[in-house]
Amino acid sequence: REIIMNNLILLMKTLTFGLVLSVMSFSSIAEDKASLEKNKIDEVLNSFHQAAADAQAKPYFDLLSQNAIFLGTDASERWSKEQFKAFAVPCFSKGTGWLYTPTERNISLVKKGQVAFFDELLFSESYGTCRGSGVLIKTKQGWKISQYNLSIPMPNGLAKALVKQIKSFEQLQ
Repeated sequence: REIIMNNLILLMKTLTFGLVLSVMSFSSIAEDKASLEKNKIDEVLNSFHQAAADAQAKPYFDLLSQNAIFLGTDASERWSKEQFKAFAVPCFSKGTGWLYTPTERNISLVKKGQVAFFDELLFSESYGTCRGSGVLIKTKQGWKISQYNLSIPMPNGLAKALVKQIKSFEQLQ
């Protein structure tokens, strides 16, 4: 009877240990998959910025979903993909692009890894520190940018004076 109890205890310990290892393994697999998807998203965003810098319209717009929205720095700039093309393609066709270099990026996956949102700090020679944020969706063709929001972060110490300037500017419009 004591031998049976000892064997049962040993069996329970072995099963518990195996269960813990399985859970850790599944967790590791999920983390690896999320890391792989984040790397793919990173590549999409880097390619998006590079295509803009190289004034390459086709690869740039191919990275946007069909129903993509681009939000520019001006409050009036809420463009569909086609509206944004109408703005950007003439610039690109003259060889004029824009370079925003990512300096920091955060990516989060949701909806079982089918949707991602991100924020990134960017540097531009023209505008200094900028922020890009948005949403990507996973499609049969890979990750596509569904919304991109470009903004210029305002230091808190300058906020009141800058807002006053913006209000004055808007009143003149």
